[in-house]
Amino acid sequence: MFRSRALSKLIPLMSGQSNLAYRFIHPVIASHGHRCHRSVIYKQRYRTCPHSAGRRTISAGTKVMAEEELPGVLILDIGGTHGVLEDLAALLKKHFHLITMKEFLGNREEMSKKIQSIFVFECRPTIDCELLESLPNLKVIGNSGVGVDHLDLKMISSFGVKVTNTPHAVAEPTADIGMALMLASARRLVEGCQVAVSPDTKYFAVDWLGVEVSRATLGIIGMGSIGYKVAQRARAFNMRILYHNRNRRRKEEEEAVGAHYCAKMEDLLQQSDFVMLIVNLTPETHKLIGKRELGLMKPTATLINISRGAVIDQDALVEALQNKVIRAAALDVTYPEPLPR
Repeated sequence: MFRSRALSKLIPLMSGQSNLAYRFIHPVIASHGHRCHRSVIYKQRYRTCPHSAGRRTISAGTKVMAEEELPGVLILDIGGTHGVLEDLAALLKKHFHLITMKEFLGNREEMSKKIQSIFVFECRPTIDCELLESLPNLKVIGNSGVGVDHLDLKMISSFGVKVTNTPHAVAEPTADIGMALMLASARRLVEGCQVAVSPDTKYFAVDWLGVEVSRATLGIIGMGSIGYKVAQRARAFNMRILYHNRNRRRKEEEEAVGAHYCAKMEDLLQQSDFVMLIVNLTPETHKLIGKRELGLMKPTATLINISRGAVIDQDALVEALQNKVIRAAALDVTYPEPLPR
C-alpha cells in the first residue's frame, strides 16, 4: 500500500485495558504532540540523606533498576524490509525494552518471561497460538494500523490478552490517497507518464483527455471517519456525493458536505461515476463487490478501493475491465499484496 503511515492513540478493542496497555499508548501519543497526562513508566525510589535538609535524592541504583524494569515488547525487527522504522524504534526504546524476534528465538526461556507486549507493525510478527502459549506474561498486543483483520481476536482474547489499534491515525492520509487515485484514474496520469517517458513515443495522441471529476457523482461506500473526510475533499470539486453506510449520518453532517444517503447500495452503484470503497474487512464485506455489483455500475464508471483488497472479487473485476463493463479501477489495496507478477 502507498498510503502515508501514521500512528496515534491506541484504542482498546476489548474492555478492561491494563496499565501496560496505557504505557503502550503513551509514547505514540507523545510522538504526535498530543496534549496528555504522561504516564509514569517506572517508579523512582526516594531517600532523604542526612545532610540534605529534607531534600530528596535518587540513588544511582534506582536508575539502573528502572531501565531493567522497562516492559519488554516483542517486535519482528528494526529497520530493513519488514522491521519497525528506525525512528519509531528509537522512540519506543525510551519507554520499553525492545526484543526482536531473532533475540526471542535465540533465548526463549529468558525472553519469554520479559515480554509483556507485542508491537505488530505492518501485520508482523504473525500472531498465532504457538507464540501466545510461549509468552506467559503477555498482556497486550498493539497494532500499528487501523484494520485488525489479520488478528484472530477471539483466539487472542482466550489468552486474556488485550488488542489495541489506531482508528483515527491514518484518516487524513487515506482520504488523500482516495482523492489522488480518483484524479489519477480520471486524468489517466499513470498512462500519460508511461507514454511521456517511453522511448517509442513519437507524438502525443489527442484522445488522452480522460474524464471530468468536477461536478461528477461520487458514491462512497462506508461513511466513517475516512469516508467523511473524502466527502469534505470531494465537495471542493463540486461533486454530487452519495453514500451508503450501516448507519445514516446526522442531517447536519450530511448538509455540511452535501451528501445524500442511499439506503440500498445498488442505488448508489447505478448512479455513481466514481465508486469508492472505504469499509472494514469483515465476513459481511468480504467480496462485497462482485460480478453482480460491477454489472450495476455505469460503463463509464471507475471503482476505487482504499479499504482492503478482499472487499472486491478480483477475478470478477479483471473480467469486468477486460469486457469494458466499467471504465477503470484504481486500487490502493489488493489481495494478496503485492499481486503475483
